[in-house]
Amino acid sequence: MIRIVPNPNLSSKVIPVILCGGSGTRLWPLSRSGFPKQFLVLSSNEDQHSLFQQALSRAQKAIGSHADEQPALIVTNEEHRFLVLDQLRELKDVKATLLLEPVARNTAPALTLAALCAQAQGDDPILLITPADQTITNQPAFELAMHSALQIAQSGAIAILGVTPTGPETGYGYIKAKLDPQAVVDIGMTVERFVEKPDVATATQYLKEGGYYWNGGMFVLKAGVWLAALQAFRPDILQASTQAWDGKTSDAHDGTVFIRPDKALFEAIPSESIDYAVIEQCPGSRFPIQMVPLDAGWNDLGAWDAVWQVGAPDNAGNVTRGDTVLDQTTNSLVYSSTRLVSAVGVKDLVIVETADAVLVANRANSQEVKAIVSRLEKAGREEKNLHRKVNRPWGWYDSVDEGERFKVKRIQVKPGASLSLQMHHHRAEHWIVVKGIAEITNGDQVLTLHENQSTFIPQGQTHRLANPGTEPLEIIEVQSGSYLGEDDIVRFEDTYGRQ
Repeated sequence: MIRIVPNPNLSSKVIPVILCGGSGTRLWPLSRSGFPKQFLVLSSNEDQHSLFQQALSRAQKAIGSHADEQPALIVTNEEHRFLVLDQLRELKDVKATLLLEPVARNTAPALTLAALCAQAQGDDPILLITPADQTITNQPAFELAMHSALQIAQSGAIAILGVTPTGPETGYGYIKAKLDPQAVVDIGMTVERFVEKPDVATATQYLKEGGYYWNGGMFVLKAGVWLAALQAFRPDILQASTQAWDGKTSDAHDGTVFIRPDKALFEAIPSESIDYAVIEQCPGSRFPIQMVPLDAGWNDLGAWDAVWQVGAPDNAGNVTRGDTVLDQTTNSLVYSSTRLVSAVGVKDLVIVETADAVLVANRANSQEVKAIVSRLEKAGREEKNLHRKVNRPWGWYDSVDEGERFKVKRIQVKPGASLSLQMHHHRAEHWIVVKGIAEITNGDQVLTLHENQSTFIPQGQTHRLANPGTEPLEIIEVQSGSYLGEDDIVRFEDTYGRQ
């Protein structure tokens, strides 16, 4: 039996590292590149936190008293920084530093940025690394496993959490591990090897043999251990990542620090995962690696069928969210975002409705939704990237209607926030205030408008919309012109550093 250490006495600092990249294409149409799955609320219970918020809270609870020592490190895409910031505000007393990737380079460069940042203060903290897009239903079991992993990492070894398999799953890599009397402080299993995603027959054999666990991508190790192992196995990634880190810039927004590695140098980093770059090469090397079993209701929600599996089913096996009415329907997932969705006489289906797209799929084929996303991308369809309602750092807009030479938007601006000072080459705009107070720069004029008042922005006119009040501002914007794309914006000033 493995001895679980409930309260490890750690001398090193512990920093949560949340890997917040990825696009979650298999969860389209709810997950899109502009609002990927880690920022979605997918729980069907009373927990209304996103997967990202759950991951950060879960890690901080596992660290316990060590959580207050240093801000969490969140590695995310530059385009998602204000999504992260908004969701951080909803959590209480959370301090975080955002490491902003200009492009995706997989998880090895992401972790390297975090390790370099963690060592910047001159010490060598333990990093608790977890993806942002997973779910855990048994927090106490997760915390016990993490406490053992922290103890392993304190000794200088690498700890990996191995998820206890519940079936012959073919979508995950596996870890082969065994009990070892010589394991670090007698709390880990020695990792023998890693194996790629198997076919059904091989996965079934793994479960029959025993000693195989799913690789859920959760690691605990010292920052210096990661950097030393990367130097041994992939010095090219370490060198390129260090150069990008050395060229970094930083700024802050609402007390949260944004750190940006040099864009050109970061784009030159080889794209590789943590597993391929380092972890899978550690067994038998000078970098000891041990596994702690995790049996805590883990799921990576990699497809809609997984969302159905972790949901709260009714008596007919249906998992629903939003405004739904079902009759003679069984074992289905029905997700409504904006309107009533009904189903009659069907079974084993996934039905997901958003304002601009509807998905209907057999649950058994839910992994293949990514093929639809690929076709949308090839066709240049905007539904692949953005929802009809688009979040911005100043608030959001909802494109409620459009046709030839016109578009209608509903826009909400947060109290104290403002859009950029901008102009458009191809369109004019008419703004009508429906709620709150608007401060409008329209050429040389600065206007204050209240409910039911309006103004016209001619094509080519410099303008800005701001909310000087303490309540959200809402306007209706009517655009007209020969081209109404979002790229027809020339920014002169912007509070949020956008170009």
